[in-house]
Amino acid sequence: MEKKVFVGTIREVTGKQVKAARRAGKLPAVVYGKTLQKPLPIFLEGHETELKIQGVSPTTLVDVVVDGKTYPVLVRETQRDVIYRHLLHVDFLAVSMTETLRAFVQIELAGNSPAVKEHGAILVTGLEEVEIECLPGDLPENLTIDVSGLKEIGDSLHVKDLEIPERVTLLSDPDEIIVFATAPMAEEAEEVEVEVAEPERVDRARIEEGEAEEEE
Repeated sequence: MEKKVFVGTIREVTGKQVKAARRAGKLPAVVYGKTLQKPLPIFLEGHETELKIQGVSPTTLVDVVVDGKTYPVLVRETQRDVIYRHLLHVDFLAVSMTETLRAFVQIELAGNSPAVKEHGAILVTGLEEVEIECLPGDLPENLTIDVSGLKEIGDSLHVKDLEIPERVTLLSDPDEIIVFATAPMAEEAEEVEVEVAEPERVDRARIEEGEAEEEE
């Protein structure tokens, strides 16, 4: 797949001027990282960026071009309007193509499980991502695991069952469970017990501290 390129211009305005620029179709962004002496605030074309950023994962390597200079980057964070989901800001992490980095890669399930088809099992996900280390050019966008190996209720697949590409080092615990097949009746009983013991449920979100903050 062809690498996506985002063309930006230096951003010298802050505060209310940034809001005015958004209304004019400009999207504020910043490029930062240890390969830069200081963060580089930029403007991108808003509509074009909305289209290009679709399908870009945290491990998708893209280019940002500013004043004729190309920066290989990862999309570190996106901020969106809570109502209309329009992009408000993008953080790009500049990387060195000759230095390894650590990243979390999403796991995707593939195939059909005989435990589900033949025994009515339910697949329960225990892990959705794993940590790896590699050069930026070798970053996989995701890792796929085939659930056809889950043949009986009680079968499970672990991190060690993943097919890891060459030049990629797996850092997560190989014995962690990614997915397992459980009996539907057992799961229903467990859900009832949880509902009785905990009538009020609290949603939890994973929060990661960003590597850089920017004041607009």
